[in-house]
Amino acid sequence: MKEKELIQIVEDDISVKKLLEITCKEYGFKHISCENNSQALKLFLTNNPDLILVDLGLPDGDGKEFIAQVREISQTPIIVISARHDEKEIIDSLDAGADDYIKKPFSVNELLARVRVNLRRNNHKETMSNKISCGEIELDFESRDIIFKNELLKLTPIEYELLKYFLLNANKTLTHKQILKEVWGVAYQNEMQYLRTYINTLRKKIEKNSTRPTYIKTESCIGYRFCCSSKEEE
Repeated sequence: MKEKELIQIVEDDISVKKLLEITCKEYGFKHISCENNSQALKLFLTNNPDLILVDLGLPDGDGKEFIAQVREISQTPIIVISARHDEKEIIDSLDAGADDYIKKPFSVNELLARVRVNLRRNNHKETMSNKISCGEIELDFESRDIIFKNELLKLTPIEYELLKYFLLNANKTLTHKQILKEVWGVAYQNEMQYLRTYINTLRKKIEKNSTRPTYIKTESCIGYRFCCSSKEEE
């Protein structure tokens, strides 16, 4: 992790904003803060933060509007921190472009773990070579080969694209809609059976026990998370 990474805080609750600011300072991050959507975009454009923490219930609109604006121009990691707990809000936020979602009230340790994971993943993408690995899986982008347990993994074209998308977004919660759009295309965003079928076949090829997966974890009613490490909080 590079020194003094800059975190942008978008939060209108003064006590929560103060907690986030204190946490950033205590754990070696620089920070910039604002309380609404209009300030958030200006602050983002002028400061180019390394990660964004954003609330959804802002005084001049929904935080998802800011998320969508950022995603049009940048892949900066975005973590939603919200009191909204229903699945639709989580899915809509992730579909808008958020990388993670933390429910209020939250643990500072959990927040820091999520921040570290998202910063680490973003830094890895910036320095990524022609290969990417996760556990016993290695993908070579040049040859398009995937090696599993030191042997070439035989995959169909769709299985390959699905596993590649998971590897590129390791430890990130991906919604059903996101996966279908990226792997199959926009016209397939509601074809849940396609996704379930291919998840099952892919699990049988890379999981020791496909009914108790260690790589492809189900996020109930939301989507899937591809786990590269059991030590996400390191």
